[in-house]
Amino acid sequence: MKVQLKNRVGTQKLIILATLLALFVFFSLMRPNFASYLNLMTIALSTCVNGILALGATFVITSGGIDLSLGTTMTFCSVMSGVSFVSWGFPIWLAIIFGFAVGAVCGAISGFAITKMKLPPFIATMAMQMMTKGLSLVVSGIKPVYFTGSENYKRIAMGNFLGIEGFYNAFILFIVIIVVAHLTYSKTLLGRYTTAIGSNQEAARLSGIKTDKWKILIYVVSGLFSAAAGLVMSSRLGSAQPQLGAGYELEAIAAAVIGGTSMSGGEGTIVGTVIGAFIISVLTNGLRTMAVSTEWQTVVTGFVLALAVYFDKLRRERRERA
Repeated sequence: MKVQLKNRVGTQKLIILATLLALFVFFSLMRPNFASYLNLMTIALSTCVNGILALGATFVITSGGIDLSLGTTMTFCSVMSGVSFVSWGFPIWLAIIFGFAVGAVCGAISGFAITKMKLPPFIATMAMQMMTKGLSLVVSGIKPVYFTGSENYKRIAMGNFLGIEGFYNAFILFIVIIVVAHLTYSKTLLGRYTTAIGSNQEAARLSGIKTDKWKILIYVVSGLFSAAAGLVMSSRLGSAQPQLGAGYELEAIAAAVIGGTSMSGGEGTIVGTVIGAFIISVLTNGLRTMAVSTEWQTVVTGFVLALAVYFDKLRRERRERA
């Protein structure tokens, strides 16, 4: 059974990797400047934020849940970091830690609402989305929060540690976070229990797993990924933009699903999610280089997501018949 699962996951990765390469070749042929070094670095930079959010979505969706607050939690964490630094006098390192703490608390509240208050994940995280969106505007006074006085903050994402032209520190942070996510997902109890809960929550509970506790922790992890994305985003912009965030969760969920994470839970891969995030970025950038309007870019992304969910449904049905 394990061998079959590994073979199926391996096949999925090859398919989505082939899809990514096909898109790259197509857009390169349609617009030669698409394959330029600077444009590829632009694609990689745009993938960092969406990719980090998608990693958090992978844990939640694999557990059988959903998190619609990913994008607004990202914004709220960056706003709280900015306010604590600019208005409350926190040193920048403490302001960053505070932002991560805010993300963890938001995740814990969502997890508590789902496990203890018995709210559906869709409703609980939608409520968190609305609260964090509103709080970001209230705390910031509907104005950007600039990290004035800390030149090093912008270097967190936009510095060039390796000295390679166009290769920003954000890429290094993204790689480190991918490694941490992969090790957590594949080598720890959290990863194993995430899959077990998503596959059959009742069976997991009867086997001795404290499912409520672990589900809350899964949403805390999702909140931490949102905080990490907020750090990269605000460092890239040099400010926390309170009106950003809404809509990011949809691209993150799309990246996870396109990457092979099953919407029914119990199945997902970190590597697949990263490839899925790059597919979204390549698709968006490629359509932009072809002068396709933003509205149609959204339509195409939605269509691709619908296809991914449909193929996931076919995979499940074929597996059940076997």
